[in-house]
Amino acid sequence: MNLYTLQQVQDLPIHTFAHIKVAIELHTLIITLARPKAKNAMSPTMIREYAFALAYAHYTPDIWAVVFRAEGDVWCAGMDLKAMKGQEEPTDSTIPLPAHEVVIAELLRQVHKPIIAEVDAPVYAGGLLLLGSAHYIVATGQARLGLPEVKRGLYPFQVMSMLLQHLPARTVLDWCMRGRTVSAEEAHRWGLITHLVGKEDIYKTTATLLEELFENSPAAIRIGLQSYDEMRNIADSDRQAYLKALFEQTAQTADAQEGMQAFIEKRKPIWKGV
Repeated sequence: MNLYTLQQVQDLPIHTFAHIKVAIELHTLIITLARPKAKNAMSPTMIREYAFALAYAHYTPDIWAVVFRAEGDVWCAGMDLKAMKGQEEPTDSTIPLPAHEVVIAELLRQVHKPIIAEVDAPVYAGGLLLLGSAHYIVATGQARLGLPEVKRGLYPFQVMSMLLQHLPARTVLDWCMRGRTVSAEEAHRWGLITHLVGKEDIYKTTATLLEELFENSPAAIRIGLQSYDEMRNIADSDRQAYLKALFEQTAQTADAQEGMQAFIEKRKPIWKGV
């Protein structure tokens, strides 16, 4: 991840965010979409704030997972088309400009930490990039998912690519071409939504997921997600050698040494995330 440097993101606590809220709880970075009057549509400022917060999660060993939430009656309406045309209103955001353009799907894939999206409101268009990049989607029946781009003379190219990693091609193409809005129940049957719960259970379900994830080595999970990301650029003939070297690297981590010692001593490991 080269949008921001380690030195830049270390100052995260002193920065002002205009369109998201950032909190840290129990090894978890919680990012809340906080632009409800604009239906959490993603402006350049908001995307920059995502990138900065996620770079912080990527670089910080004590952050073991990321959770996305949203305020308001729309979880995310996609891209803010007016802002993308240069009509964004001034904000008090102090987040610096990234080193290069932010590509949301790549951004989330390169965090190399488990990502959970809590969704209890409709998500449209480019907002699905956030969901398609999450490892878990904990959603309620309020979470309708829509791809209306073709109704506006556009096409969800990036979302299509992301969805093809999870769903059959015909399902994705039909969704894109007809511009449908699907129910949470249908998305759950497809396997896109991983946990369909009642509104009262959304936080509890996330807490259980995090508890189960944190029983395991954060360092091993991070390196495993790194391998998943990097294998895209490695030829099939070279993958086994790459993965063998990565296994040897993982075995040298403090977490691996602690995990093996804890197994011998028949106790729970105490993870450090490195």
